[in-house]
Amino acid sequence: MTHSQAERTTLRRDVLTLPGVALGASDPLPPLRPLDELHVLDDRAKQDMPRDMARQIGYEPLRSILPERVKNGYGRDRAPVTLDTLVLENDRLRVTVLPGLGGRIHSLFHKPTGRQLLYSNPVFQPADFALNGAWFSGGIEWNIGATGHTTLSCAPLHAARVTAPDGGDMLRLWEWERLRDLPFQVDLWLPAGSDFLHVGVRIRNPHERPAPVYWWSNIAVPEEHRVLAPADEAWHFGYERSLRRVPVPESDGIDRTYPLSGEYPADYFYEVPDGQRRWIAAFDDDGHGLVQTSTDLLRGRKLFLWGHGAGGRRWQEWLTEPGTGGYAEIQAGLARTQLEHVRLDAGGEFAWLEAYGPLDADADSVHCDEDWATARGEAEDRLEAALPRADVDAAYAVWRPHADAEPGEMLAVGSGWGALEVERGGLKLPGTPFDQCTLGDEQMPWLHLLRSGALPEPRRVAPPGPTLVAPHWRDMLETAPAKPHTEYHLGVAQWHAGDRAQAVRSWERGLELAPSRWPLLRCLAVADQEDGYHERAADRYEEAFDDLCQERRDDGEAWTAATAALGREAMEALLAVRRPGAARCVRERLHPTTRARGRFRLLEARLLLAEGEKEKARAVFDAGFEVADLREGAETIAVLWDSLAEAGERLPAQYDFTMRPRA
Repeated sequence: MTHSQAERTTLRRDVLTLPGVALGASDPLPPLRPLDELHVLDDRAKQDMPRDMARQIGYEPLRSILPERVKNGYGRDRAPVTLDTLVLENDRLRVTVLPGLGGRIHSLFHKPTGRQLLYSNPVFQPADFALNGAWFSGGIEWNIGATGHTTLSCAPLHAARVTAPDGGDMLRLWEWERLRDLPFQVDLWLPAGSDFLHVGVRIRNPHERPAPVYWWSNIAVPEEHRVLAPADEAWHFGYERSLRRVPVPESDGIDRTYPLSGEYPADYFYEVPDGQRRWIAAFDDDGHGLVQTSTDLLRGRKLFLWGHGAGGRRWQEWLTEPGTGGYAEIQAGLARTQLEHVRLDAGGEFAWLEAYGPLDADADSVHCDEDWATARGEAEDRLEAALPRADVDAAYAVWRPHADAEPGEMLAVGSGWGALEVERGGLKLPGTPFDQCTLGDEQMPWLHLLRSGALPEPRRVAPPGPTLVAPHWRDMLETAPAKPHTEYHLGVAQWHAGDRAQAVRSWERGLELAPSRWPLLRCLAVADQEDGYHERAADRYEEAFDDLCQERRDDGEAWTAATAALGREAMEALLAVRRPGAARCVRERLHPTTRARGRFRLLEARLLLAEGEKEKARAVFDAGFEVADLREGAETIAVLWDSLAEAGERLPAQYDFTMRPRA
């Protein structure tokens, strides 16, 4: 074998089998209220921060996850699942990518040392962390859209083979990000003989208006590592929703660069000085580790840690197989913090290059607790020797012309939403084709609206499909014939735009002639709740659920998901106005498998307490349940427990997901 053959980079399909669960059906109800996002500040926290940072924190924060839907149909009973993978490999590194799950890098394996450079989760267990629900831990993820884990965390991306700058194979991943309506691409390139994976990223704004952009690359590493970055200060975000500047590495008497040193989960956004090379690294006790570096556009660096407290430990168990190691995350983003969005001008683009690879350093130096300058200086010197800053800039310059190269062999297919937007706008996006053959059932009604000016009425009784809410689609809905189905979607689009009074009028008009009333009644119930009319909201939820139960045709996945989603909202609305009898009637009409889910076991405990059956409610806790879609940061279990526990009785460890000190 020749030297060139030994170094040749290859790209191939493969599969990965591991314990996991199916994603299940998404919630078919339009998310008129955003999921609770932890990274929100009160106004007092914005004082005394740099002007550009304060401006970007206030720039176009996300108010809704529409047009996306919430992914919450997964469970926790794991069995072997097989995931499609794409493997990019040279004689130094093997990179395993999950194209069907957001393009996540599952594994980065260094062949000469036999080391896994990442925390690679041994199971596939979704949890409610993404903006739209399902997310899983481990590997390297590409977060685009808005503050939080991307809505594409558990969604397929387009993938294809492309010619790399050195003539070998490059893996291109791309998709249309729907929260901000922006196309993006991630090019994975392993130069022959290199220890570093090169990642070229480009986000484009093909519209005639500026767009807010968010990007963070999140890298999971073993939590026993020490994290180093080129900064002497950081912005600390705790889950009390405060942001404050703290020294690095030590604050409040604790060295925070060791992820297990603090008690509670926290974010540390490093204040990397202008002109300083951008990098972040994590080292084990022997000085072996992983480093990430980039061109300067990707300015931000961050450490996320779970801490050693009971809540953080419980979340670590929740996200993987009990008994396996935990993780921390080192991250890189377009802004100082993840509370910011960056303006991308009309017709503009952001592009940069990242590099990931092994880094070995003197263990005593990088773990020198008394001298931070020595520790970070050792890491920076070793990085410069392994991958000079000038080489990263040169690699970016070499990659940049290849970003427009047309893909060759298709290796995976994403959604059809990009093809629909390209058709609507007549867009030309070299390098990221959104082919018309990717258009599917969800896009077809909207393609009909685009071409004919009318949204077709459904041919069969079924829960409504997703709503498009961008201004151009809203305009088309407003001029389309005012049929009930159109009025439903128009109301959702108007609600998303903030025109709530007009949305209510559209839903009320649709209700007059609608053969299927429950989707409109549910939207009106949400509007009533938002306006403080809780009794009327409960009435409408009760009527909506009655209508759905009369209309549903079978116990298939779609109808079961709709019944569960509406039933949950109806029960919560009825309990909020102290109508446990009506809530009990709703529960009894849910499918038995739905009632057995942890989310509904928790609701059953609330219902029993409302009925005055405190001992029976407590028995639900004693029997045990798991809320598979428990939201990150949610305190609902702990709050209910406080109503059931005896004086001085502590929250059981299995239910302790607290991420901040309890009052």
